Amino acid sequence: MHPDFVIIGSITRDERPGGFVLGGTVTYAGITARNLGYRTGILTRAADNLPTPDLLNQIKVVRLPASETTTFRNIYVQGKRQQFVLSTAGAISVDDVPSDWRDAKIVLLGPLVAEVESEMARAFSPQTLIGVVPQGWMRQWDETGRVRPRAWSEAEEILPYVRVLVLSEEDLGEFTERLHGYIALAPIVVLTRGSQGCTVYERGKKLFDSPAFAANEFDPTGAGDVFTAAFLIRLYETEDVKEAARFANCTASFAVEAEGTAAIPTRAMVEARLQAAASS
Repeated sequence: MHPDFVIIGSITRDERPGGFVLGGTVTYAGITARNLGYRTGILTRAADNLPTPDLLNQIKVVRLPASETTTFRNIYVQGKRQQFVLSTAGAISVDDVPSDWRDAKIVLLGPLVAEVESEMARAFSPQTLIGVVPQGWMRQWDETGRVRPRAWSEAEEILPYVRVLVLSEEDLGEFTERLHGYIALAPIVVLTRGSQGCTVYERGKKLFDSPAFAANEFDPTGAGDVFTAAFLIRLYETEDVKEAARFANCTASFAVEAEGTAAIPTRAMVEARLQAAASS
């Protein structure tokens, strides 16, 4: 299968009460792209004992070998996430990309532990719409595995070669002043703000806020990845940044309403909610 939408990064085991669930940007964004009607490919690195569950059906997964699978523990306290790295799988390089994936319509780079090499942004066709969720380049962890923000030192090597950067207020942490530099480097920057929606900075245009859709939040894990996949898809389809933000906010509003990936919607569900909002 030649995928239209390619996601690159670590697939993860996310520790939850009672066991582990599959996680990572590749999982959440991959399911979103598939559900929205795109042939989807995932390039990842993980141990060979990691099962590929039914939830990734119809997605082409290229798994590079590793002795361990990247594993996280996520703890939410009053809506704020405390995250711990328990193990990492290793790097993913440009040479690992299948040659027939390099002209995909859309590519999303989604590192979680700085595993995606900076050169990856230059590995694809000039016609490819490339997006980045940089959380894996913007975190560090101590000897206990506790994750904290760090300055994104690789931004100048990556952002000139991508079109869309999506990051959250949590990703920025104490380095909020660096947002201005990212805006100068990338044509489109989207700052997600949870239940407040997002703020969009498009080069040469006035910034705008796009409100969130009402949702009964149960589990916010992965919502930013769902948002990003939906934003890139709608931007590819329409070249309308405001329409892409609205579509992405709507898609993400489903994702938080159940645990893990269970509530990632189909395109029909998204379009129905958009229509209902427009007529109300």
